Amino acid sequence: MSPRLQLADAVSANAIQAVRRASAALLKRQHREGYWWEDLTADTTLESDFILFQLWLHPVENGIWNPPNRARIDRAAASILARQLPDGGFHIYPQGPAEISACVKAYFSLKLAGLPVEDERMVRLRDCILSLGGIQAANSYTKINLSLFGLYPKGCVPSIPPEMILLGRFIYEMSSWSRAIVIPLSIIASSGHCCSVPTGFNLEEIVKPGVSFDFRPAEQFWSLKNFFYTADSALKIFERSPLRNVLRRRAIERCERWMLERLDYSDGLAAIYPPMMYSVMAMDVLGYAADDARRVAALQHFEALMVDDEAKGFYFQPCFSVVWDTAIAAYALAEVEQTPANLDVHQALSRCADWLLTKECRRKGDWAVKRPKLEPSGWYFEFANEFYPDIDDTAMVLIGLDGAQASNRTAQEAAARRAVNWLIGMQGKDGGWAAFDVDNNWNFLSDVPFADHNAMLDPSCPDITGRVLDALSRYGIGGNHPAIRGGVEYLIRSQEQDGSWYGRWGVNYIYGTFLAIKGLRRAGVSDREAYVLRAGEWLRSIQNVDGGWGESCRSYDRNTYVSGPSTASQTAWAVMGLLAGGDITSESVRKGVEYLISTQRPDGCWDEELSTGTGFPKVFYLTYHMYRNAFPMMALAMYLNRGKETS
Repeated sequence: MSPRLQLADAVSANAIQAVRRASAALLKRQHREGYWWEDLTADTTLESDFILFQLWLHPVENGIWNPPNRARIDRAAASILARQLPDGGFHIYPQGPAEISACVKAYFSLKLAGLPVEDERMVRLRDCILSLGGIQAANSYTKINLSLFGLYPKGCVPSIPPEMILLGRFIYEMSSWSRAIVIPLSIIASSGHCCSVPTGFNLEEIVKPGVSFDFRPAEQFWSLKNFFYTADSALKIFERSPLRNVLRRRAIERCERWMLERLDYSDGLAAIYPPMMYSVMAMDVLGYAADDARRVAALQHFEALMVDDEAKGFYFQPCFSVVWDTAIAAYALAEVEQTPANLDVHQALSRCADWLLTKECRRKGDWAVKRPKLEPSGWYFEFANEFYPDIDDTAMVLIGLDGAQASNRTAQEAAARRAVNWLIGMQGKDGGWAAFDVDNNWNFLSDVPFADHNAMLDPSCPDITGRVLDALSRYGIGGNHPAIRGGVEYLIRSQEQDGSWYGRWGVNYIYGTFLAIKGLRRAGVSDREAYVLRAGEWLRSIQNVDGGWGESCRSYDRNTYVSGPSTASQTAWAVMGLLAGGDITSESVRKGVEYLISTQRPDGCWDEELSTGTGFPKVFYLTYHMYRNAFPMMALAMYLNRGKETS
């Protein structure tokens, strides 16, 4: 036997042991009902907003703030301080620089929680904020939140008119998450309600001298930004006019009805942190009693996102990733089942499939506005979010179910058939797939003044398109089907010049490239095609010297790949991308596999401190605690299965 073959055999033997350890660890974490559910964490802005929300829920009396949950607020403040950077600021992803909005939110919250401004940590934070442009440089949502407490001039924040809801399908041209934020926030902002702050409390020390509070027009006079700037000025005049009463009441009623309808069959509005918080605040300004069943439920759903544990600490999750985690685990175990590790995971997969079938959407949600005749199906991300099934989760669940057999095979086949039809029906005109909606690409909306969260739209993206092609191809949708052809053509058009693909929902080009290659290959594209070869060459070219792969969140800021320390999940994505592209023998693949084996802990898990998930590029990043364990196991299993039709 040649030395190279002996080396490959040794790597495979070690990979088998690593897969056995990883699968044993994963199986231990399966819940009795059949699902997997790991933490989903982000930055300090969630804890900062929690403290702000407490001031809303427990108002100041006689100039003094004495909330009943003071101990919990103190733990939130301690959680924020534990992540302060040496320069005094706060980042939005590990190893990232201080970010102005996160810093301003932290300063407000820490000061409100009682940390003296003379404290050395507050002094460093203040200096950091001023160096970044002061409170005036924060994003619109931060300023709007502060304006609700009189801490930022209301006339200098963007208007969010509830009358938007009267403009036909206009709100459905926003991304689903923006829509769910904007509707309740428009109720709050238009109410004129202003909460009191403790006597003497202000944020004057983080105001940058000589800088206007107002948001400024673009430098080019003839631009969409200036058009919206002028429109916002007109809206502010309208706000002071008696004419507003003609439409305002009707608009508020429509917004209220829209919001309440979407609280049904969901664990909170859109089942994500900001809308869940704003829905409670909106009900308050609408006059709902504190013991109103709808408000009580909304607040309970919000507080369920909180982790307040002696061992884990205090933090908030932006939402629950249970369906997503479960589908990924199922996919990984199905790959493991095919390996020489000879593991029996059939029962675990069967229980998982049974649980997933209970989460199929069978009601029409916001997506049906543009697809009214499409039969409801699909899966959402959380435990309950019926109005918002998403395309990425649906594709991932279908892939997971492809290797798992439910107790009721007939029900599984029917659900898969509905989901496949739903995915095909949700394809965009450009041939690609987005996250929640179809053709959500009115680019000019990104220029509206309150759109600086960089997530106003939900356009097609390569990572989701690649996953959908993978899913559809597993269920008999062949390469000649119009949906497959359209998806393939979209991916070919959207490939970057260096051979990579952009990743919207994972960091970043490694994620997008891995999924694009897998989708193309599943769709029947040859591994000899130039765009597949270029993608593989790009992945090999960015491999770190330790054998792993890593990419910084900075790549979103620079619109190109930015290297980072190797991580377990990104290394796994790169290895799977290369394997899917036909590279099963290269030194790059072997070194990537060796990196995963060598960094595995004795308990079968991996460490990963960096964020590899994306919420809003440039604004909000996510750490999926499932990723660091499931994807490496999946990659090792695919390596062992190389050459089989399993990738």
